[in-house]
Amino acid sequence: MAHLPAYMEEILANGKVDTPELETLRRELYADGQIDRREADWLVEMHKRIQRRGPAWEEFFYKAIKDHLLADGKIDAEEAAWLRQMIFEDGLVDAREKKLLHELKGEAKQTGPEFEALYAQCLK
Repeated sequence: MAHLPAYMEEILANGKVDTPELETLRRELYADGQIDRREADWLVEMHKRIQRRGPAWEEFFYKAIKDHLLADGKIDAEEAAWLRQMIFEDGLVDAREKKLLHELKGEAKQTGPEFEALYAQCLK
């Protein structure tokens, strides 16, 4: 999706992501059946910048992040570092981020010590 930056500006001008935008995002981002790192980074940036995050956006965002991280069934050191940066970007670990960590731990076939440390730190 080469036009991601322009699409972000279009969505942000509205201040929120509604159903039509979500349908377009789902179709475009999952066109090849997966969320790659560039697309995941784009979603994280969108998540930071959206003024009004509705439940549909939150559900889409966290599912896409989970799909990205679990593409190969395991969470390695690099993915754990990326996830740590995403979670601690605002200095807080909110309830939805904790839920994401629980889901990742439960669904991953394998996690490395870096993910386990992040999990323990965020859920203590």
